[in-house]
Amino acid sequence: MAKGRNIAVGIDVGTHQIKVLVSEQEPAEFQAERESGRVGGFNLPKIVASATVETKGVRHGYVTNVEELSKCIRTVVNIAEKNSGFPIKKAYVSIGGVGLGAIVSVGSVVTTKADSEITDLDVKRAIEESERELPSTYILNRKIIHTIPLEYKVDGRKVLGRPQGLKGVKLEARVLYITCLAHHLTDLLSAFDDADVEIKDVIASPIAASLISLTKTQKIAGCVLLNIGSETSSIIVYENNIPVSMEVFAVGSNDITNDIALGLKVSIEDADQIKMSISGDGTTPSSSSSNSSSSHNSLPTFSRKKLDEIIIARLSDIFDLIEGHLKKIDRNGLLPAGIILTGGGSGLNNIEELAREALRLPSKRHTLKLEGNLKGIAREFEWSVAYGLTVLAFSSPEDRSGSMDFGSLGLTSFFKKLKRVVGGWIKQFLP
Repeated sequence: MAKGRNIAVGIDVGTHQIKVLVSEQEPAEFQAERESGRVGGFNLPKIVASATVETKGVRHGYVTNVEELSKCIRTVVNIAEKNSGFPIKKAYVSIGGVGLGAIVSVGSVVTTKADSEITDLDVKRAIEESERELPSTYILNRKIIHTIPLEYKVDGRKVLGRPQGLKGVKLEARVLYITCLAHHLTDLLSAFDDADVEIKDVIASPIAASLISLTKTQKIAGCVLLNIGSETSSIIVYENNIPVSMEVFAVGSNDITNDIALGLKVSIEDADQIKMSISGDGTTPSSSSSNSSSSHNSLPTFSRKKLDEIIIARLSDIFDLIEGHLKKIDRNGLLPAGIILTGGGSGLNNIEELAREALRLPSKRHTLKLEGNLKGIAREFEWSVAYGLTVLAFSSPEDRSGSMDFGSLGLTSFFKKLKRVVGGWIKQFLP
């Protein structure tokens, strides 16, 4: 993108904001000095510039108006170009929202070699067979964006590590598929195509956030990452350094704002200011005995006790959904590294304590440590997805081995004057 500079761009398309992060991979000698900055096996790139705009044409994480979203993308990219001094023609892009889903499938094949030694071809065939075993009612109108082998068995016995080189008659692959609704993906690609930005790869938002929010130790021990956005909350569960489950819930921090507005009988704007003022540092605006102002407008008086009750009730709903999902996959109360909180809604005061009590797990708010030009970045933990995308851009095969292999994007452009559509999609994470 920039001559002599190793630059990458990550674009997080959220319901509330589109965030663009321009990062630079530093020379090896500088990376060595910042070895302590490695997260989950990845080197952290240095931030060159950032940009945000309010999102239009998106609801609950999916595109409702391609033209409006395309205009937003052009606007935010132009700002990022001005802030960085680099032209932006290509980017890594996140996809999230209620259209994301995950399902586990099992496929088995008979090994092909005469001596029964398992080959790369056998592994590929077993994964392909697991895809064919996906229920037709589930996969209809959906596209696979990540294929994640969870476990292999040879003649019914679990394999520790890679199965290649072992001998056996029957190879079985248990695979996690992360999918999205096909028309949601097509609309997202169309918006970027109309904005003249080439997509290098599309990554599910929970995966992108996990690259920067979780350490390798946490992923191996077992943990759940919760990303609270404006209209959705997503979780991704890791064990043995592999994502084993993912879920998106149609509830987010906007629901807390709405609850505050109804409970305190204040406007949406005042409710949002009240919510923001108790985020992060735990400070509060006016209580029942005093007033304060925000953006030169005095907020109405309110009872702090009632405010806490409103917020706790909505957060409890979110944690109940998470607990239900963990029970479904037999992981409730069984993740030693606990729950890690990120995203805009994670800044609410006392959220760690509430998560700890509700889920009976260790709880920690992720502190994102960005380096470089942080102008325009007020709340660092809101940038985990965008930063994770740029981390992916710079990750090497050595970094990914044993944990993740994102492969390459299989996007094919049809009908240039119309819209960009999806070609082949195979993303493989090696356990």
